[in-house]
Amino acid sequence: MKQKNISNTFPKGFLWGGATAANQYEGAYLEDGKGLSTADVMTNGSHTEARKITWKNPQTGESGYVPMAFGADMTFPEGAEPAVLAGYYYPSHTATDFYHHYKEDIKLMSEMGFKCFRLSINWARIFPNGDDAQPNEKGLEFYEKVFQECHKYGIEPLVTLSHYETPLNLSIKYNGWTSRKLIDFFVNYAKTVMQRYKGLVKYYLTFNEINMMSLAPYMAAGILTDDAQSKAQGAHNQFVASALTVKAAREIDPEIQVGQMLAYGPVYALTADPKDQLKALKQNDATLFYSDVQTGGRYPDWILKKYEAEGIKLDDEDSDYELLAQYPADFLSFSCYSSSVTTTHETDDTAGGNLAMGVKNPYLKTNDWGWTIDPDVLRIALNQLWDRYHKPLWIVENGIGVKDQISEDGKIHDPERISYLQQCISSMRDAINIDGIDLMGYEMWGCIDLVSAGTGEMRKRYGFVYVDRDDKGEGSLKRIPKDSFYWYKKVIASDGEDLSD
Repeated sequence: MKQKNISNTFPKGFLWGGATAANQYEGAYLEDGKGLSTADVMTNGSHTEARKITWKNPQTGESGYVPMAFGADMTFPEGAEPAVLAGYYYPSHTATDFYHHYKEDIKLMSEMGFKCFRLSINWARIFPNGDDAQPNEKGLEFYEKVFQECHKYGIEPLVTLSHYETPLNLSIKYNGWTSRKLIDFFVNYAKTVMQRYKGLVKYYLTFNEINMMSLAPYMAAGILTDDAQSKAQGAHNQFVASALTVKAAREIDPEIQVGQMLAYGPVYALTADPKDQLKALKQNDATLFYSDVQTGGRYPDWILKKYEAEGIKLDDEDSDYELLAQYPADFLSFSCYSSSVTTTHETDDTAGGNLAMGVKNPYLKTNDWGWTIDPDVLRIALNQLWDRYHKPLWIVENGIGVKDQISEDGKIHDPERISYLQQCISSMRDAINIDGIDLMGYEMWGCIDLVSAGTGEMRKRYGFVYVDRDDKGEGSLKRIPKDSFYWYKKVIASDGEDLSD
């Protein structure tokens, strides 16, 4: 039998684009009736200094902060409430001001040839307190204008309903997602926007990187108590809310698809030692637990055993599990920036970078923030997820933060970003054409420069478009396309065939 040539292009209808998040990009943090969110009390930080979540005790007047670090204890003092304090810089308050630049930014996206734009709705812009009886009309109007602007250029919106921010009132009043009350508040919010934007938005994600519950429960779920019971309950409540959102979407408009969003980076074992292999397997399982439930429709047996051993008892109902099985996610979207390495052996060769806890991979290079550059990571991740779930996949975050600077010629030359993306796009192209993976689209993270979620910096830039804004919140906010802007335009125009510099 004659062998067919392997295609170098992507499927027809592939959703090329970019991704952002309101708390890192939108700004206008109190404009037009918006309430405070959990992100609005997070300060800037750096690669070496953690961001701070500031708080105040309304009874005593005492104030302070809790360091925001992945995997660290972020429990708040008794009586403390997250609050905006004088003397601190909060990047989300202005960010890179999409609120006032959305027409300009979407036009730039259209010039690159975007087919899709992933953005998040700030829940506190629609329901300022989260538990309000009526939505904020000004907030609804803003996003309606944004979606209309997208469709003007043939760009499909992909909307995240909760991207690392919860209305602050829900955090203070209910301890965030530890309370089952948030299920109803969220589903009411989801129904409100799905009904309002019927015909304008057909792709939704419920919770951004839901598995960050285990490492950053405040950021992922507005939880003020960092303990195993709180995190397990918060995850369960979000699972149920997601299933109810899928159910509501089918009732509102059968055209709507609701996906899960997972932070996923494959974990490699450092050696062939079976103990290393087992450790890597279990670390991957700890991440995939969240997609086993939300996309797979059931709790894996090992997590139930773990809960039993740790004395964790969920506030649940029998109907919860029926909902999870009946209304799993329609597709699995995920962020993937790099892989990590683990070992049971003693070593001083530790890795840095965003969530890249573990040891250094001796075969791979790293960037200025310690991120490992893995040319095969997307193909590996896609194969692992496809083999496990056999549901459509969507890469909704992938990119690299670098220290872009304006050159003497007034341009931004970013060959490091182009090189990274060449490897990533080639990797997912092979996953589609060689491995047969069903991949819906690719949304490069931070397509217009925005604030880093992990460090709160601006100098850690991701975008195809430079925004004149610094780590202190100063700058004109002028937009300048980088070299990668024109490179990505060529990639999209060629359906991913032409990846040349």
